[in-house]
Amino acid sequence: MSRPPSPAMTVSKKQPLFVMRQGCFAYRTNGGGMVLHNIDLDLTPGRFYGLIGPNGSGKSTLLDLLTATRSLQRGGLLFQGRDIRAIRKKELATRIALVPQRFTSNFDFTVAELVIMGRYPHIPRFSQPSSHDYDLVEEAMRSMQIDHLAPRLFSDLSGGEKQRVVVARALAQDTETLALDEATASLDIHHTIAIMREVRRLVSQQGRTVIAAIHDLNLAAAFCDQIIVLKDGRIYQTGGVAETLTPELIAAVFSVQAQVEAATHDHPLRIHYTVESP
Repeated sequence: MSRPPSPAMTVSKKQPLFVMRQGCFAYRTNGGGMVLHNIDLDLTPGRFYGLIGPNGSGKSTLLDLLTATRSLQRGGLLFQGRDIRAIRKKELATRIALVPQRFTSNFDFTVAELVIMGRYPHIPRFSQPSSHDYDLVEEAMRSMQIDHLAPRLFSDLSGGEKQRVVVARALAQDTETLALDEATASLDIHHTIAIMREVRRLVSQQGRTVIAAIHDLNLAAAFCDQIIVLKDGRIYQTGGVAETLTPELIAAVFSVQAQVEAATHDHPLRIHYTVESP
């Protein structure tokens, strides 16, 4: 199937994609305590960033800020050199797609109806989806292995099936940037690897940028280009996979002893955890 050039291909590789300086955020229900403290971050296009850290370290909040779901209370955030707060929501939705950790639908849509919603930011007002829109929807559903579920109601699906529908909707959105918040947490190994391979393909072959909060450090090691480590709401370390995922860092951040097997031509870096019987 022929497709027009991806929007990702028009992004300058020289210009930073995101630049955050002294970013701070607190939830009002959190008693005013900061969730993220003085975050400095530079993300360049065309890379797969793995966002790791303990529960409560601020991973989901950081993704919400990068996708403009929430706004910084202090500091600044630029997206392609523009203040992200000055960019219209519809325009951002054509540039950045988010797969949230939890997704709910208030209406009984079918799988096909939910996935086509990923195209809405690209469809002019009062217009109908084009053949190109439907092609992207079909491609996204095939890549997530849910095309056979198209007529099913979303509410009737299993948790893992629902998650693949949400990922397919984000893929159909066809954005240059994709943010994944623990997108594979409810999936079996087969579908977890399938999703990670697909987003890795988007980075390697189409120059997309992926920022993914990942629970499994071995998945991060296998698929990511760069690792961003959060601890206690602060950037603890950033860098390449091998220089970041060390036994010392894993012990300091996760309080777990681990051995790290260096990457080879045939195998990615592997992490083996030390488990002691009680």
